[in-house]
Amino acid sequence: MSKFEKFKMNLFLMLFAWIKIPLIGFCSPRIVDRDDKKVVLKVSLGYKTRNHLKAMYFGALAIGSELCIAMLAVQKIKEHMDAGGDRIDFLFKDYKANFLKRAEGDVHFVCEEVQTVMAQIEEAKTSEQRINRTMKAYAVVPSIDPQDRVAEFELTLSVKRRAKKK
Repeated sequence: MSKFEKFKMNLFLMLFAWIKIPLIGFCSPRIVDRDDKKVVLKVSLGYKTRNHLKAMYFGALAIGSELCIAMLAVQKIKEHMDAGGDRIDFLFKDYKANFLKRAEGDVHFVCEEVQTVMAQIEEAKTSEQRINRTMKAYAVVPSIDPQDRVAEFELTLSVKRRAKKK
């Protein structure tokens, strides 16, 4: 991913967050990397995201885990709608988290299910039914150990096409 693409994605993320869901904007997430296999999103540990033990607050961890999956869906839906397609709505149906260690540094949230999210949005383009898929993500603190997971997440992404009213 080029620096310009990363800049555009982060600008879109920032605008989307502050306009649609300001709580996300408050955490100032940034896209670190995105390719056909995975997306990596960073939430910095700071005054706004840490708890009383100077580790990342679980609410900030929840935002990061949700957003690393949601950004994929938002981008794919935006492409579809820019091409004149029907509106596709999404939300998360359930959320499971396993907090393994305290996140005592900037956290990278990784979702390696890019193709699953893309396929789900493609399926929604032609279906009248709500489509649910459970996705996995995990969090690491690269400054401490880039391979050691501090948390693992399972979220069910639910999407549905809203046909245009005639």
